[in-house]
Amino acid sequence: MDDVDVTEDLDVTKDTTTKNEVAAVTEVAEVAAVTAEDAAVDGVDDVDAVTRAVLTASRVLVAVSARSLAEVEERVTLPQVRMLVVLSTRGATKLVTLAELLQVAPSTAMRMVDRLITAGLADRQTNPGNRRETLLRLTEEGRRTVEDVTARRRAEIATIVERLTPHQRTAIVEALTAFNEAGGEPPVPDVDDAEPHPLGWVDATARHDA
Repeated sequence: MDDVDVTEDLDVTKDTTTKNEVAAVTEVAEVAAVTAEDAAVDGVDDVDAVTRAVLTASRVLVAVSARSLAEVEERVTLPQVRMLVVLSTRGATKLVTLAELLQVAPSTAMRMVDRLITAGLADRQTNPGNRRETLLRLTEEGRRTVEDVTARRRAEIATIVERLTPHQRTAIVEALTAFNEAGGEPPVPDVDDAEPHPLGWVDATARHDA
């Protein structure tokens, strides 16, 4: 997976309207509720309907994520923000570990790091435990960037959710909780919590040493 310029894709996703977003999230809630009721009564498991609803909602979330980058998109791309998130979650990290977490080649990770350093969002430091190693970490500006993007993303999602009925909210919480558990994704923290995974990406090797 290479670090590609996603500016064109972000421009397209920004055109998604609030009306369509609410409809997409509502579809997830309605399909979740109907599928659960049908399964309870008739043993129906409509995988195609649920898959369609989740794919539709994923477009909503991509659009929301794109707009959450509006104030920083001239400096970083969505893949680079993901790197910032990993560094925010893990702290100082070796390049090889960072590449593994992002599932990119070390050379790609290095190019991404160089761009973040140029933008003043990350820097390098010598590993105090092994002076032959270099660790990568966020600068204060990089940490503020992650916090700002996360706050904007949370606020926009909350605005969409507020337009759902109480029944739809209950259905979507139940459905997405089950979906997240099936996908191995830990819950996003409460608004007052700083850690972990502020943008919702799993750190699959968090239990390994950096």
